[in-house]
Amino acid sequence: MAMVYGNRSLRMHLLRGTIGVAALVLALRGYQSVGWPALGLLGITIWMFKGCPMCWTIGLFETLASKIHARSDRETGSRRV
Repeated sequence: MAMVYGNRSLRMHLLRGTIGVAALVLALRGYQSVGWPALGLLGITIWMFKGCPMCWTIGLFETLASKIHARSDRETGSRRV
């Protein structure tokens, strides 16, 4: 199954979300002192979220569904075609 927004591991997906939120907070807080260069962090936020926060959330569900299906396939011994 090809994933559009998800990642292969849940840890990687959560790490991307954490970095995205941190970059967003730094961009908004740093704008007061640094100015426009701080908004460059918004690009990192968008890249880490693979779009918007909703895209990241959809990716979280996609990653979880992939893990559940993989576990189910291992337990039943079935293979996907």
